Amino acid sequence: MTTETNIILAFDLYGTLLSTESIAHKLGSHFPAKAQSISSLWRRYQLEYTWRLNSMGIYEPFSTVTRNSLLHALAEHDESLDDDAITALMNAYDNLSIFPDVKLTLTKLEEIPTVAPVIFSNGTQSMVSNSVHRSPDLSPHASLFSDIVTVDDVKQFKPAPKVYLHLAERLGKSSSQIKDIWLVSGNPFDIVGARSVGLNAIWVDRNGRGWVDGARPDIQPTAVVNNLEQILRVIRK
Repeated sequence: MTTETNIILAFDLYGTLLSTESIAHKLGSHFPAKAQSISSLWRRYQLEYTWRLNSMGIYEPFSTVTRNSLLHALAEHDESLDDDAITALMNAYDNLSIFPDVKLTLTKLEEIPTVAPVIFSNGTQSMVSNSVHRSPDLSPHASLFSDIVTVDDVKQFKPAPKVYLHLAERLGKSSSQIKDIWLVSGNPFDIVGARSVGLNAIWVDRNGRGWVDGARPDIQPTAVVNNLEQILRVIRK
């Protein structure tokens, strides 16, 4: 993909636009007292598994990673579910809720022709496309995104450098143009990965705790916002 726009905003999906915490409502129908804890651990292992696989030079589709991490989270809580219930929870990833600040931000971006938003995710192409087009909250804005870029072709997960270089190549940006791409993510490891290869990166710090990431203390986000709407101010500068 090539673009004549000035800035490309590459939005991470899970944890940035879509809240994985909303899956706790589905878990609540099975485990009312443990739903939040299982949901949090599920997300933790979902991310941890991607890093483990990267370290071992092994790739499994994100859908497989997501399912296996759910089974791990359930086992740590001494719980289990039958295959139908597991499948239903996996399908719930197609209907995750957006964060409260997403709708207005995307609506405003539709009015800025010099910015090209894309989705950039660890998810499989099918998984991400389903989330974008089937989420009741996000699907009304699906046409805003000029591309959906996933790690399917690279077969590595964020924050591997090859993933971000693949994004740049897919968007038709050379090494000298890579700063035209601005990653927008609520995940610190994603910010560090993007900055390490030269992309600009906006960290969405919704909890307002400030930037703390010791993996590469020398790397900082290009900008930090506490609300997604604030990215509009950043890119206008």
